[in-house]
Formats: sequence, structure tokens, C-alpha cells
Amino acid sequence: MATIFLAFGLVLIVEGLVYALAPSLVEQLLASLRALPDDQRRLIGLAALAFGVVLVWCGKMLGA
Repeated sequence: MATIFLAFGLVLIVEGLVYALAPSLVEQLLASLRALPDDQRRLIGLAALAFGVVLVWCGKMLGA
């Protein structure tokens, strides 16, 4: 259970840093994402999901 809180906290830290340091870049990124078709956005989401799973698996294998 502690690992879930740790992971969620790290996500919030990264998200918060992005919005705090580059809010205009976030707006540009969101505008670019709106211009993409649903299929491409879905593919980007699945790729991010797969990359996240690989990172978590690697972290677990390294003893985290």
C-alpha cells in the first residue's frame, strides 16, 4: 500500500513541476493534442502506459 502512495506522490510532484515551471508549454501541448485524431491520441496513451509498466517493472527488479 505504501508503494501506491509513493507512486501517486511522485506523479503529483512531476505534474506539479510541469505546471509550475512551464504553464504556457502545457497550453501548447494541449492544443497540439486536440489537433490529433482520436486514434493517435489513443496510441500515445497506450505507449505511455506501456512505458510506465516497463519502468515500474524495472524498478521492482532493481529492488525498489
